[in-house]
Amino acid sequence: MTTPTTDLCDAHEERLRILTPIFMDYGGRRSFSGPVVTVKAFEDNSLVRETLAENGDGRVLVVDGGGSLRCALVGDNLAALARDNGWSGVVVYGCIRDSGEIRELDIGVKALNVHPRRSEKRGEGERDVPVTFAGVTIAPGDWLYADEDGVVVADEALD
Repeated sequence: MTTPTTDLCDAHEERLRILTPIFMDYGGRRSFSGPVVTVKAFEDNSLVRETLAENGDGRVLVVDGGGSLRCALVGDNLAALARDNGWSGVVVYGCIRDSGEIRELDIGVKALNVHPRRSEKRGEGERDVPVTFAGVTIAPGDWLYADEDGVVVADEALD
């Protein structure tokens, strides 16, 4: 991502949805952007793994984990898989684990917090559905921009 979220807000505020600042940075890449793919999965990361195994092509995976703080939906193996498959970043409305290892990977990762417990693997969840958290609705195909100053979403690419 070349344009900081602050500059995007200055130039396009009326076109942006700005997420409430509840996310922390965990990935080695602090600034990332791309078209959105969504997964909605509560305490089950089966669909997250399946999605990150695909060619990311510079996209951002947005995971609606229901805000759960009881387990992690992404760990170092999934973050490395995302990096290796060309994903720009992952935003998790929930927790991640292996934060020290993820910090060393060239992938953007934002989440609410960390938790040492892994998620269930029940094969549950939905993909490519609108998700709502942090005060905004994010739909598949939206564009997400994230950096140290926050996360913003637009209906189309802005820079």
